[in-house]
Amino acid sequence: MEYIPNIIFAAILVLGIGYFTRNIRKLIRNIKLGREVDASDNKGERWKNMARIALGQSKMVKRPIAGFLHIIVYVGFIIINIEVLEIIIDGLFGTHRIGLEVLPESVYGFLIGAFEILAVLVLVSVIAFWIRRNIIKLRRFMANELKGWPKSDADIILYFEVVLMCLFLIMNATDIPFQNMGHGNIISQFIAPWFEGMSEGTLHIIERTAWWLHIVGILIFLNYLYFSKHLHILLAFPNTYYGRVTPKGQFNNLEAVTNEVKLMMDPNADPFAAPAEGAEEEVPEKFGASDATDLNQIQLLNAYTCTECGRCTAECPANLTGKKLSPRKIMMDTRDRLEDIGKNIDANNGEFKDDGKQLLGDYITAEELWACTTCNACVEACPVSIDPLSIIMDMRRYLVMEQSAAPMELNTMMTNIENNGAPWPYNQQDRLNWKDE
Repeated sequence: MEYIPNIIFAAILVLGIGYFTRNIRKLIRNIKLGREVDASDNKGERWKNMARIALGQSKMVKRPIAGFLHIIVYVGFIIINIEVLEIIIDGLFGTHRIGLEVLPESVYGFLIGAFEILAVLVLVSVIAFWIRRNIIKLRRFMANELKGWPKSDADIILYFEVVLMCLFLIMNATDIPFQNMGHGNIISQFIAPWFEGMSEGTLHIIERTAWWLHIVGILIFLNYLYFSKHLHILLAFPNTYYGRVTPKGQFNNLEAVTNEVKLMMDPNADPFAAPAEGAEEEVPEKFGASDATDLNQIQLLNAYTCTECGRCTAECPANLTGKKLSPRKIMMDTRDRLEDIGKNIDANNGEFKDDGKQLLGDYITAEELWACTTCNACVEACPVSIDPLSIIMDMRRYLVMEQSAAPMELNTMMTNIENNGAPWPYNQQDRLNWKDE
């Protein structure tokens, strides 16, 4: 009978970690549905970006208030959860505060005291975040794409953090031996008087209840991440590593198109000549992207990493002038489409069954894509190195090269370039007439 709690704890732990592992495998499967991309270059710079942006939060503090609060929550939550290791050992082996047996009392007290201070700071920061979203109602949190589940998701995670921090402090405040120790109860000593007059048995029940709810809550939180925008807690690190290291204004060229242009510009080339023996011209099955699986794996990782903070949309000049484009929505739509494809595969024994939908048209409209000015403001603003512009450009490429569906202004310009060698409607002899306009 005495081992039943340990067995129950082990079962809960295995179920929680097992479900999390299952979902992470599904996430990796979905990302691998995209095109492979070579990101083996500039490894030194990539590691520096990960350390500076993901670990160091360097781009978060460009908005000082939100950045400072986020650092407190990030650092506090991660450090406080170091105690999870002690909880797991206690739960599996039936010990109580195993840390006291392996660490000097003063060292253990210092650690728990630091955790308690951080817990309070996290509580204050989370409440500030909730006020910004629900009372002050900052403009970037009130956009159409954040109505419904995205708004609820943002609030749910804040409630989670409040509950977990409170449970941690209550657990310490009702632990009589810990309070009697006199070390580490920097905050909980002020909470302990709330429970005065209760018997030791009642306090023990409260402490054990808080202990169980705390570890179960952490496991629930861990598994909730897959369904939440807070997946960036885990994905920010690989995303910043694989983030763009080339100049932001540099676009990639399709090799097949480049070869065709070179052929057209070579006066000695024979356009009808057969390819050289052993040479294979790689022509993509599709130019650009019309669905999520046409994007590359880094772009799909970007979609899953999106924090929905809206900094990209807040900086977007097209959005600020009333256009339909929202870079945040581009990332959210890409993730939603990829999730739908993944569910389709799960429902059809590992194979995708055509559902008659695609990212272009059913999720993202051409109007949104053509509103983009390609200024890279969204890329610069993102705190975790997401690149919405690359997705926009790939989908534009599909519209132009596969559907010939460019706006009239672009078609006119391209026709002029083809016929006149310049964007203006003058022939070669009159090319300087633009100065008279």
